[in-house]
Amino acid sequence: MTIAAHSPPSRTPRGDGRLAAVFIAPALLGFLVFLLWPTLRGVYLSFTRYNLLTPAEFTGLDNYVRMAHDPIFWDSLKVTVSYVFMNIGVQTVTALAIAVLLQRLTRSALLRGVVLAPYLMSNVVAGVVWLWILDTQLGVGNEIVAALGLDRIPFLADETWALPTIAFINVWRHVGYTALLLFAGLQAIPDGLYEAARVDGAGEWRMFWRITMPLLRPVLAVVLIMTVIGSFQVFDTVAVTTGGGPANATNVLQLYIYQSAFGRFQFGYASAMSVALLVVLSAITVLQYRLTRAGRTDLG
Repeated sequence: MTIAAHSPPSRTPRGDGRLAAVFIAPALLGFLVFLLWPTLRGVYLSFTRYNLLTPAEFTGLDNYVRMAHDPIFWDSLKVTVSYVFMNIGVQTVTALAIAVLLQRLTRSALLRGVVLAPYLMSNVVAGVVWLWILDTQLGVGNEIVAALGLDRIPFLADETWALPTIAFINVWRHVGYTALLLFAGLQAIPDGLYEAARVDGAGEWRMFWRITMPLLRPVLAVVLIMTVIGSFQVFDTVAVTTGGGPANATNVLQLYIYQSAFGRFQFGYASAMSVALLVVLSAITVLQYRLTRAGRTDLG
């Protein structure tokens, strides 16, 4: 007498769909409440005059016309673009160098933790710490400069030094995270390619340009897109260190939007500038994605 084996009942597609909906629901709710709705609300307010105290009054394209003729807006955009180029250039090169060194010389988890440590600090805390370090009279940084027999440098109080100093602070905080993203991309490159290149007599520099860079391109492209978006949204570091000064030398666009909304209660105009920034970032992202071929890889 044989006993037929019974396999456990398989889950129905309908049951899988319900389970998936349960897991997706919290993230979807957060997306709708904290991203989609504020975005749609901001687009609507950009066509109105609104100050929180009275109902929004539809004004059509008046805010956009005002923005096109606002010299402070264009100056803030210029300052922001200058900051983006400083931040992207230094951060990307430094992060790539750190990632390659981690990959080629050591893979210590402790060292990776040390590299990532500044990223665990908030932008506000990092800004305040560096504000103390770089203070012209009492900062440790300027004490070292004075001990070397040099004149003290007003890092955050001089028009020439202020914006590069802001870029340095943010590079210091974010470079470890960027390096680890690139390090993860390097991990996906087969070691056999480097071994074959060594057999053929290739040196480290040639392997970097012929193997590492081409195969790291998709990851590097995504990192650049993320870094550019984050750089255009710089706000908190500027707010706690220079407040946009001196003489508007660090008055980035996000700070001007904040001042327009919560300083002068011009929420309609601030929303119009936010929408303009959204359009600029979307265009830059699409352009970067296509130029860098971020969706394709050279790995077979």
